[in-house]
Amino acid sequence: MAPIQKRYYLICGRIIIPCSCDGMEWLPFPSLSGSTDNTAMEPGEKVTTNFKRTEKGIEKMDSKNMYLSMGIREDVYAFGEKIWGALEERFKQIDQVSEYNQLKVIAAMQKNQVSEACLLGTTGYGYNDLGRDTLERVYADIFHTEDALVRPQITCGTHALALALMSNLRPGQELLSPVGKPYDTLEEVIGIRPSKGSLKEYGISYRQVDLLPDGAFDYEGIKAAINEKTHLVTIQRSKGYQTRPTLSVKRIGELISFIKEIKPDVICMVDNCYGEFTETLEPTDVGADLVVGSLIKNPGGGLAPIGGYLAGRRECIENAAYRLTSPGLGKEVGASLTALPAFYQGLFLAPNVTANALKAAIFAANIYESLGFQVVPDGTESRHDIIQAVTFGTPEGVIGFCEGIQKAAAVDGHVTPEPWDMPGYDSPVIMAAGAFVSGSSIELSADGPMKEPYAVYFQGGLTWQHGKFGILMSLQRLVERGVVLLESAKR
Repeated sequence: MAPIQKRYYLICGRIIIPCSCDGMEWLPFPSLSGSTDNTAMEPGEKVTTNFKRTEKGIEKMDSKNMYLSMGIREDVYAFGEKIWGALEERFKQIDQVSEYNQLKVIAAMQKNQVSEACLLGTTGYGYNDLGRDTLERVYADIFHTEDALVRPQITCGTHALALALMSNLRPGQELLSPVGKPYDTLEEVIGIRPSKGSLKEYGISYRQVDLLPDGAFDYEGIKAAINEKTHLVTIQRSKGYQTRPTLSVKRIGELISFIKEIKPDVICMVDNCYGEFTETLEPTDVGADLVVGSLIKNPGGGLAPIGGYLAGRRECIENAAYRLTSPGLGKEVGASLTALPAFYQGLFLAPNVTANALKAAIFAANIYESLGFQVVPDGTESRHDIIQAVTFGTPEGVIGFCEGIQKAAAVDGHVTPEPWDMPGYDSPVIMAAGAFVSGSSIELSADGPMKEPYAVYFQGGLTWQHGKFGILMSLQRLVERGVVLLESAKR
């Protein structure tokens, strides 16, 4: 009799070994513990697997056991399931917003007749780039604006904001922030911290009015700050590295109306980073002259490899285009290269991806609030961006949280994040990110400056399931470090 020939089939990460006596046996390949032992087993040899045989065939083990096999303790899993079980209604509301925004995006694409030719891209000067120009009309329709600038040449959100400010302000004019200190990386752009090429170096002054202790606008202070030099008002929607509330579109509209009553010709610009598609309205629907954001955040849907956008009044966009390229050239140049398929498909996916990130943020808020930590927003507040702040009060809490998020990553899940001196920040920053697109904060990530009050800022999650796993792993790591005691949770 001829010897039995072994045939190996790789299915769902397992080697299947057919055998003559009992059908199939399973060999881990690789094991979830990290082993890469791929040694074949003899037919009939029994192994411990993640599958079980039933009368109906091979069945996967349930999701609970998958979580346990991937390092989540049973009490951590049970705690998370209890929190998740109470969020069904919140998640339905998020899905309703996502559905509306999905239709809004499709309508804008159909109106502008997006075609296969729009995905081809250009090289060199980029003259007559059909896909680029059509995409900018799509963005203008989504934001209900006169024009838009959407380019891979805009490297990040800070660059997009700097572009908007530097192109629409002139020497002798003044920039006003009525919502307190801007995001850390803008401090050098403005000149709050000295830097080469700042607005301050070009003779543009800056004034800010802080929010009141309860997070309300200081209307009297704002009125007093507006003067004949005030040319542009910047309103940061998201909290940045602060624990203040994120501004809703409604509140932004109220602030803009107040400012316009005092000085109608002032440009009201909104830093829209992290806020796109979290509501059915955008700041340009309530009076903003200009909105600015990054494509490696919400509107890129996790697919855009680079880029930023500006949408608003035609004059503002024209100014930005001339600053981005060159006087006399403006929007006519700037090849899209191979980025357009990702830009279009990312935008198409953005409403759903943003919804997944919101679900993860709400899950995190409810988890850590129940453990006694300060969270902003809290577990029941309405959501206006994807960022969830959790204040631990200790470096160990921030580090442990980020270690857990990193451990849950599909990319670089084997590495450990450490604080480092990042460009544009005044203190070491720790960042956890296992991203397919480097630095993409619509993907599961967490970061925070290593300074008081030692708060971590969690955002993203292309899928809700990954976001859930990331939060559970962050809790697991904090339990291991002794920062969190599950017994202290509010019942």
